Amino acid sequence: MIQYNRFVLENGLRVLVHEDTTTTMAVVNVLYDVGARDEDPEKTGFAHLFEHLMFGGSINIPDYDEPLQKAGGENNAFTTNDYTNYYCRLPAENIETAFWLESDRMLGLAFSRKSLDVQRKVVCEEFKEHYINKPYGDVWHKLRELAYKKHPYRWMTIGKKLEHIEDAKLDDVKKFFFKHYRPKNAILVVAGNIKTGDIKSLTEKWFGPIEAGEKYIRNLPKEPVQTQPEKLTVKEKVPLDAFYKTWHVPGRLDAGYHAMDLVTEILGGGGSSRLYQTLVKEKKLFSNIECYHFGSLDAGLVTIDGKLVKGISMETAEKAIEEELTRLKNKIVSDEELQKVKNKTESMIAFEDVSVMSRASSLAFYELLGDANLMNQELSKYNDVTADEVQQICQQIFTDSNSSTLYYYSNNQDN
Repeated sequence: MIQYNRFVLENGLRVLVHEDTTTTMAVVNVLYDVGARDEDPEKTGFAHLFEHLMFGGSINIPDYDEPLQKAGGENNAFTTNDYTNYYCRLPAENIETAFWLESDRMLGLAFSRKSLDVQRKVVCEEFKEHYINKPYGDVWHKLRELAYKKHPYRWMTIGKKLEHIEDAKLDDVKKFFFKHYRPKNAILVVAGNIKTGDIKSLTEKWFGPIEAGEKYIRNLPKEPVQTQPEKLTVKEKVPLDAFYKTWHVPGRLDAGYHAMDLVTEILGGGGSSRLYQTLVKEKKLFSNIECYHFGSLDAGLVTIDGKLVKGISMETAEKAIEEELTRLKNKIVSDEELQKVKNKTESMIAFEDVSVMSRASSLAFYELLGDANLMNQELSKYNDVTADEVQQICQQIFTDSNSSTLYYYSNNQDN
């Protein structure tokens, strides 16, 4: 059970405090309720661009990293399609440095042309390196566009097109910041060797004066139910043929989510999983194969992907996967197999809770979901999943009409 205290400032900033006297460190985690799904379809990649811009200087502090390092701290950030998370870790006695730094970023960025030019160039290079020039780098650009017709999950956090970042204007960036990076749209979690009373005083001092901003009301286009299979064939100079197939699945708070999550473990959770044991070890059709999902807040995708062994046809590989899915839909999973994946999930949850940084990040995420205490209910939700529910979710998800398939062929002349 993760204990925490919660309060809300007058400007709408939600604050959670998790006291842990077993460490000498403290973590300050700021989650902004904005991700790639909140972008203009013609100006994508902005949430991720801000992950970089937030380290390019704020109104009163030209360099974020230097003072934090002097205080013995470290920091990082990540962006998803749903939200953006910034966190730093430093000795608890120096925690006010983190409050000073994070509050100034929330107050406003420097917004200089130089900073935008520098960070835009960094993001453009990242786009080219990981998504244009890297083998299979365009897979998720293609898969998202194939699977989604309306919902903004149809583009990646890096952005839909390189030009959207290249053409980003300072005014566009400012508008995006003051729309989303406001106290009313943020969650602050402080964890470690700290006292709630002290944190309340520091929060009032550093974040209290910041203008609340308008609460962002999300009104995203709903993805229509898929009624026919989508398929795409590409040929690129890559080492091996690869197979990718996705199906629409429940969102993070929807019924069936936890059963679906366990299904990905049954099918693709490591060397003892069904797909690996049957299609890699026994039949030797794939050199590797995975089943996973992204835990997205809105209805997401579950994916099976794998690299084919040379000489194996795409048709043979796909048929073998379908046979495994049919087996899962037609025959109830054994109590032993279900308990095994539940035990693995319990271990992963317990491992995540070991780190105070991870606890802080999780508290912020579950507060975003609507109730930080959901963090303490996760394990029981997994344990409550029955074999019948696993079969039902498989029958619901793994239908041909709900699928999108990418056949990624190698036209490498060496093959």
